[in-house]
Amino acid sequence: MLFAAIDIGSNAARLLFANAYEKRGVIKIDKASMIRIPTRLGEDVYSNNKISKEKAKDFIKTMKAFKLLMDVYDPISYKIYATAAMREAKNSDELIKKVKKETGLKIKIIDGKKEAEIIRSNSKLMFKSPKPFSLYMDMGGGSTELSIERNGVLMKQKSFKIGTLRLLQGQVDDDLRYEMFSWLQEYEKEFLNFHIIGTGGNINKLCKMFGNMENKQLKTVDLELAYDKIRILNVEQRIKRWGFRPDRADVIEPAASLYLFILKKMGIPYIFVPRIGLANGLILKQYREYINK
Repeated sequence: MLFAAIDIGSNAARLLFANAYEKRGVIKIDKASMIRIPTRLGEDVYSNNKISKEKAKDFIKTMKAFKLLMDVYDPISYKIYATAAMREAKNSDELIKKVKKETGLKIKIIDGKKEAEIIRSNSKLMFKSPKPFSLYMDMGGGSTELSIERNGVLMKQKSFKIGTLRLLQGQVDDDLRYEMFSWLQEYEKEFLNFHIIGTGGNINKLCKMFGNMENKQLKTVDLELAYDKIRILNVEQRIKRWGFRPDRADVIEPAASLYLFILKKMGIPYIFVPRIGLANGLILKQYREYINK
């Protein structure tokens, strides 16, 4: 059964088509197609709290293109969720109404708690945690969602305004980084019993380039090596050397820095990278809703 999901983030909008089905009692999500457009809504929002007319115009074009693709693929259903940039933009309601009028597509803005919940639900299909504690870390352009589970039960959760675009714009100081770590220190005595799951486009790319794709792991030492190699190059050099897209070449350094900060502070030897995100979780959500009906 084919479903569609659109994730509107601070850095990009993603349209995912995926088939969902059950095999031997386990739900499987198989990607059929994924289109990513670097809308960069957060560049405006984190500077002046609004989405500019130019970016709004390009965003509407993107949504029109996504609508045409959905008409062709004809999925059973679709969901469109927007996160940090849309949450904070003063003119997001106006833009959402315009998209609805011109395309018929309904966009829903969700908070960080809901975003993290959807991502966690999909991650649990990918693996069984080898440790009693799991820290889910999802880093986007505008925010980072942290969730701690113990034996599958949510213990605490928080959304921090630390994202790659905010870091690029110099809006995140060391105090905010340490506030994030302080939030984790309640469980400091249990850090050896923690397993970290990282999600987001940047950690996916870092794992693909420097990690072990077979077991979906990126060692802390390899991430540190990657960070040292990336940070000494400018954006153009990163594009030339590694073939990064321009909108990945600039944000991958601050992303690597934050993941590395948490891994080293907690003394965790590796991060598990299932290479899934909000869109994958929306596919799972729709499949479950369809089965329940």
